[in-house]
Amino acid sequence: MTTLNGIPAHILLVHAIVVLLPLAALLLVLCATWPAARAKLAGPNAILSAVVVVLVPVTTEAGEWLERRVASTPLVRTHTELGDTALFVAIPVAVLAVIMWWRGREATSGRRAFLAPASTAVSVIIMVVSVLAAGAAVYDVYRIGDSGAQASWQANFSPTPVTGRQRG
Repeated sequence: MTTLNGIPAHILLVHAIVVLLPLAALLLVLCATWPAARAKLAGPNAILSAVVVVLVPVTTEAGEWLERRVASTPLVRTHTELGDTALFVAIPVAVLAVIMWWRGREATSGRRAFLAPASTAVSVIIMVVSVLAAGAAVYDVYRIGDSGAQASWQANFSPTPVTGRQRG
């Protein structure tokens, strides 16, 4: 994907990642720590997290297309390198979201359970790993977004208002 309506696709797609990956991470923590939330949100979060895993490579590919069309600066290179880490934090969030959903299904199905839905120890381990994975995902999105903002905006605006311009 290259452009959407004449605008580089990366600039538009990145907004989906910036919103949806932290949302999936937050829902993961809620599902891991709050049984009532898990019962209602584990399935939708598993779907959301899977969508994010699909969107991340589409967004990074669009970013690589854009990178070949802007000046190569250290800030752009840093942003590109950090952008490549997004998939490494999106996948654990998605895997844990699916595990959370699957464990809930096993708990209510009466069939043989593979993910030990009745085990408190397994639940605590999943809870801790979920909080860590969610924290890593949110922090990574912040780092990637900050580096992109630095690459896009550093020295590209005036710190003082431009005189003679009227508000429109």
